[in-house]
Amino acid sequence: MAMEAAIGFVKADGARLTAYTCMEEYPYMASGDAGHPRRKAFEEQEAERARARLEEVVAAARAAGVPCATDMTATVPYKGIIDAAARHQCDVIFMASHGRRGLDALLVGSETQKVLTHCRVPVLVYR
Repeated sequence: MAMEAAIGFVKADGARLTAYTCMEEYPYMASGDAGHPRRKAFEEQEAERARARLEEVVAAARAAGVPCATDMTATVPYKGIIDAAARHQCDVIFMASHGRRGLDALLVGSETQKVLTHCRVPVLVYR
C-alpha cells in the first residue's frame, strides 16, 4: 500500500511527512446554495471522511516513529496537492497512481499526470 511505502521512504531518510487529502467539492453550483442545509451536511460529511483518512496516516506514521503533519482542502485535487506541497515546503511529493490506462485515463483524467505536468517539486509515483 502506498501509505506504508511513503512512511518507509520518509523514515529511511529521517524526514517528516505531510499527509494531504482533497475533499470533494459540493457537486452543485447554485449561487444561493451557500447556506443550504444539504450543502452544509455534504461538506461536514466530506470533512469527516477527510479527517478519518488523515488520522489513518497519522496513526501509521506515529507507530513507525515518523513525524506527520496533515492538510486538507476542497479544491481540484492536483491543484490542492501542488499548493499543499508549497505551503509545507515539501522536498518531494509521494503519490499513488491508480494505474488507469488507455481510454479510462483519457476520459477520467489523471491527477498524477496533472501534478507531474504542473509541479516544480519532484514527484515520486508509487504503483
